[in-house]
Amino acid sequence: MKFEMDRRSFMAGTAAAAASATALPALAQERDFSQPHRYPDQAWKILDPRGAKLRIGNAPLERYYVGTYWAEGPAWNAVGRYVVYSDIPKNRQLRFDEVTNTISLLRSPSHYSNGNTFDFEGRQISCEHQTARVSRYERDGSYTVLADTFEGKRLNAPNDAIVHPNGNILFTDPGYGSHWYYEGNERELELPTRTYCLDGKTGKLSILAEDAKKPNGLCFSPDYKKLYIADTAPTHFPDAPSVIWVYDLSDDGKTASNGKHFISMTTDQGTGFADGIRADIHGNIWAGSGWVGEGYDGVHIFAPDGTRIAQIMVPEICANLCFIGEHRNRLFMCGSQSVYTIYTATQGAHIT
Repeated sequence: MKFEMDRRSFMAGTAAAAASATALPALAQERDFSQPHRYPDQAWKILDPRGAKLRIGNAPLERYYVGTYWAEGPAWNAVGRYVVYSDIPKNRQLRFDEVTNTISLLRSPSHYSNGNTFDFEGRQISCEHQTARVSRYERDGSYTVLADTFEGKRLNAPNDAIVHPNGNILFTDPGYGSHWYYEGNERELELPTRTYCLDGKTGKLSILAEDAKKPNGLCFSPDYKKLYIADTAPTHFPDAPSVIWVYDLSDDGKTASNGKHFISMTTDQGTGFADGIRADIHGNIWAGSGWVGEGYDGVHIFAPDGTRIAQIMVPEICANLCFIGEHRNRLFMCGSQSVYTIYTATQGAHIT
C-alpha cells in the first residue's frame, strides 16, 4: 500500500502529536541490532494485562535483510518452511527460509504483487497491482488467473487475500496499485473500491462489503464467523476515519453483515493506519501499523472486545505480518525496508 495524500502535511501533524506524548522506551532508528538488548525486549509496550500474556520475556526482536523499498504481503508455507513476501516497487517476491533465517529471491518479475496467501491445497495466491488481478501458482509451476474483471470492468488493483476453508477467496480491491507506476500502473479506477468473494468452485465473483472506502488488509476470526477489514480511507478521503471494520460472516464466507467500526487507529501519538492484519488463536487482532513515527509504528494488538492491549514497536512502518514456524508462534513483520521477527506466547489462528 502507498499513499496519495500530502505526506509532509500528514507527518507534520502526527509528529506534533507524538512530540506531546509520554516518552517511550528508546527503540528508535538508532537501535543497533548487532548488539544484545536487555530482556524483556523494549520493543514491547504493554497497555493491558492481557497484552502481557502475549509477550515472552526472553525473546528478542530481530531484523533481517535491509534493502526492500516496500515489503508487503507475507504468507507462511508450512511444508516448505518459508515465508513468501513482496517487494512491490522492485517488482519481485522474496523468500525467507525459516530454517536458516536467510532470504533469497523467489520470483521476478512478480507483476508488482502485493498480498500473498496459500490455499488449503498449498498453492500460492497473489494479488497483482500491475495486471489488476488475483492469480494462483499451481503445484506444477504453471500460472492461473483467478479474477481480473467484475461485470465487464477491470479490477482496480487487488491488495490482500485470504482463503476460507471451503476454498472461497476473499480479497480487497482499493486501487493503490493503480495510482503510481512506482507500484504498478497509473490509470483511472473503473470500479468502486470494495471487498470481493471469489467462489472457489465456480470462479464467480461477488461483492462482499462496500463500507470501507479503501479496504486494505483482512482476516478471519479464529472460528471464521467474523471478518475484519482494515480501512486506510484517509489516504484519499481526509475526513474519513482510520479504522478496522468487523462483520458477521456467513458459514460459506460469501456474505458479510452488520458491519461496524471495530477499533480506531487514533492514539495519543497520533492517527496512523492499520494495513495488514492477522488473528491469533485467542481472537486478538494483530495489525501492521505506521505513518506516525516512534512509539506508534510497528504492530498494534487488539483484544476481541476492541481494546488496544499491546504494541510491538519497530524502527519503521510495519505494512503487514503473519505468524510462522512449526507452532505458528513467531511473528514475521514486513517493515518498509526490512523484515523483523519476534517469538510470542500465542499462535496464529490460521494456516497462513
